[in-house]
Amino acid sequence: MDAAELRAAIPALSRCTYCNTGASGPSPRNVVRAATDFLEHHAFEAPATEGPYTVAFDALEAAREVAAGYLGARPPDVAFTRSTADGINLVANAIDWQPGDVVVRTDLEHPAGTLPWKRLADTHDVEVRVLETEAGRIDMDDLKAAVDGARLLLTSSLTWSHGTRLPVSEMVDIAHDAGAQVLVDAVQSVGQHPVDVREWGADFVATAGHKWLLGVWGSGMLYADPEALARLRQTRIGYRSVRDMGATEYAYHEGARRFEVGTTSPAPYVALAEAIETMESVGLDTIESRVAGLTDRLKVGLGDRLLSPVGYESGLVTFEADDPEATVERLGERGIVVRSLPHPAAVRASIHVFNTPAEIDALLDAIA
Repeated sequence: MDAAELRAAIPALSRCTYCNTGASGPSPRNVVRAATDFLEHHAFEAPATEGPYTVAFDALEAAREVAAGYLGARPPDVAFTRSTADGINLVANAIDWQPGDVVVRTDLEHPAGTLPWKRLADTHDVEVRVLETEAGRIDMDDLKAAVDGARLLLTSSLTWSHGTRLPVSEMVDIAHDAGAQVLVDAVQSVGQHPVDVREWGADFVATAGHKWLLGVWGSGMLYADPEALARLRQTRIGYRSVRDMGATEYAYHEGARRFEVGTTSPAPYVALAEAIETMESVGLDTIESRVAGLTDRLKVGLGDRLLSPVGYESGLVTFEADDPEATVERLGERGIVVRSLPHPAAVRASIHVFNTPAEIDALLDAIA
């Protein structure tokens, strides 16, 4: 599949100029069809044939194989969640926090990466250190000082505010040297850039498929390094978390599946597998090359208003506006979908492989 074929498969693109994939991607027909076909089979045929549980569990494991392969992980090390925020919370609430424990996060995080620690500060007297940054960049010496004595570092792999790619492997090494575990929010990376969780070396990686992968809502993924799991205090439990739900004494699954508690619809994950395979058919090289060209065009037109890096790092392009919310509303009236940001107070356009040079020009004309 090439970029033009992908574009033709996304119905929403015939109705607007969509530049907001960093919030939620518009799904292709085949991705939605994969979910609906599964739902129909599960509801209409499975009860009279294989059985709904067999069909559901087989579908989940098939999707897990695809998702794990995409992340560079083993299938047992990937749990399905509802979202990135869900995955972050699962980790946050499985650590045996003690009063005075320290969590470090950057000032670049989405609320999904800030709110769990605010809550822990209230409920467990956890100290939250916020690592201040400049223009979406992290100073490694500042990071070393911040993680000294910390239990956990939370960082994004790609910042939602500036579109900058962070040096995850280097940050992980610094945190591990200080004795801290690392949880990475990778939701802005998957679908844009290659992600290899083992190369990163992080203890946990939370992400989801509804943004740049163009999947549907509800398709979250959580990678957990096997050694990192041993340091958790698991409290949530259900029949899908244990090896044998009929055993007298329960035993959690050895891998990340221990985070999966009970009955859930496989449909979002069937769609996720289809979305991954669709994006792989387009090719990450194609995606990066095309997005680089389109964002270069946009950045040149924005000139001094640009807040994101001048050179290509991602499809996220943040720029100044006198009134960001009013600007978003005004562009929306012209059929161009972007979003405002709280920090920095700005407007963000998300450019994906399905966008076109003509759409970039239309966006620039509307901004002007």
